[in-house]
Amino acid sequence: MTIPAEDKQRLDGEEIAAGLPDDFRHLPGQVIARYRVADFAAAQELAGAIGRLAEEAGHHPDLLVGWGYVEVRLSSHDVGGITRRDLRLARAVSAAAGEAGAHPEPRALLLVEWGLDTWAQAEVLPFWRAILGYGDAHREGEINDPSGRGGPTVWFQDTEEHETPRQRFHPDIWVPADQARDRIDAALAAGGRLVSDERAPRFWVLADPQGNQACICTVEGRDWTTP
Repeated sequence: MTIPAEDKQRLDGEEIAAGLPDDFRHLPGQVIARYRVADFAAAQELAGAIGRLAEEAGHHPDLLVGWGYVEVRLSSHDVGGITRRDLRLARAVSAAAGEAGAHPEPRALLLVEWGLDTWAQAEVLPFWRAILGYGDAHREGEINDPSGRGGPTVWFQDTEEHETPRQRFHPDIWVPADQARDRIDAALAAGGRLVSDERAPRFWVLADPQGNQACICTVEGRDWTTP
């Protein structure tokens, strides 16, 4: 299938938000929806309907199917971002899910990345690529799971060399933008503290009661038109 040039253009955050159906949320590099259905048979039926839509569109999502749920992830891997192809298929999937009586569950959507502070990225990157089984493929500054099985992204953040032990790893917890406040409030209620909201709504830095830090991240305020 020949893809029109306009369908190969990466969309920015505003364009994605404007064209995305209510069921879907934008997380880094993909748009995602998760649906609750009655049982495994209903999940299979909805997955089959989505598969038929994908075949008609010539554009195929990643599907996670289990007892009572279907999760749909859409991305244009050939351009490394979100395009109009993804939005069209998202709208078709949303309509099919509505007809099937499926219930969207945006609060269940999550993407976790791990950031490692390092003063010599080239020295440590091969180790983490090998231990995670990610092979040789990686993007500049990070390693990604090429298998589609959902392994975490690990990215490398520059820091000065130091001898005093301190936290080097921190998780980036990506959530839909409309779910960030609830996630932050829950973390604070669980004994955490807000370290910084200087870069919000891109991310908030929080710490657990022992000072270990993590970031709640959203797609807001970012440029998604370039890799």
